Amino acid sequence: MKNSFRIFTRLGGVRYYAAFGSKDLKIDGVKDVIAVASGKGGVGKSTTAVNLAVALASKCQLKVGLLDADVYGPSVPMMMKIDQKPEVTKDMKMVPIENYGVKCMSMGFLVPSSSPVVWRGPMVMSALRKMSREVDWGNLDILVIDMPPGTGDAQLTTTQTLQLSGALIVSTPQDVALIDARKGITMFSKVQVPILGLVENMSCFICPHCSEPSFIFGKGGTHKTAAEMGLKVIGEIPIEMDIRKGSDDGVPVVISAPDSIVSRAYGEVAVNVVNRLQELAKEQEHPESNSTSGGARFLGDQFDELGC
Repeated sequence: MKNSFRIFTRLGGVRYYAAFGSKDLKIDGVKDVIAVASGKGGVGKSTTAVNLAVALASKCQLKVGLLDADVYGPSVPMMMKIDQKPEVTKDMKMVPIENYGVKCMSMGFLVPSSSPVVWRGPMVMSALRKMSREVDWGNLDILVIDMPPGTGDAQLTTTQTLQLSGALIVSTPQDVALIDARKGITMFSKVQVPILGLVENMSCFICPHCSEPSFIFGKGGTHKTAAEMGLKVIGEIPIEMDIRKGSDDGVPVVISAPDSIVSRAYGEVAVNVVNRLQELAKEQEHPESNSTSGGARFLGDQFDELGC
């Protein structure tokens, strides 16, 4: 297992990505790479990324990978109930660890959970390149990247070293969170990464006794922001205790309670992501008919087509 950590000690140049062409940015065998991002921490981005990845695999029957790009605060090991180190192939590529039908890679697999990663930017950027490119992902339909919060080195490195098919922005309806969500959207737009849509997390709390919704973080803020920026809200995830419990226990709610309201909400997000990626693929085939709105059509009957 020592080899898996040695990979991270051979640090090379930081800015070689500028020489990449678009073909070099693709990962062999991976069809689409999407970033799940937020401008602010604490909005449930990692929980969304994990449940989205599992929903894509279990509900939509896709081959899915999950890359935990939050080097300083990796959450995937706990949320996916993985406590082992990755093996290394003969050509020195790490083998992702699979659970719930999703192939996972995280810095949390390589360092003890109680040990902080005290690295400067160049070390983090090199680690991200190695966790994406020096991994034997095999054939994947979608690689979901759980991005760290913010718009710094890690985000820039990811967008410039990988050919992202799109970015999914997670925010609560609260104005304070939406300010930073706007910054994340603007950053991805500047580096020409399509926005797949917004996910409104913690949209409301539904009382288990009277079933009345309480809008703890406000109401309508995410939809208003999306409309102002020409985007779509592709899912609303309410606050529910099962989501927190599943994250702590390492059993995503789409597995532990597949028929619950929140599981169906994550399933809807998964289908809308697939639909949006299909739209973008068609737009690339016919660039003259591209839409500038960034919006997406959401066809309910495609749940059946995708087996969701």
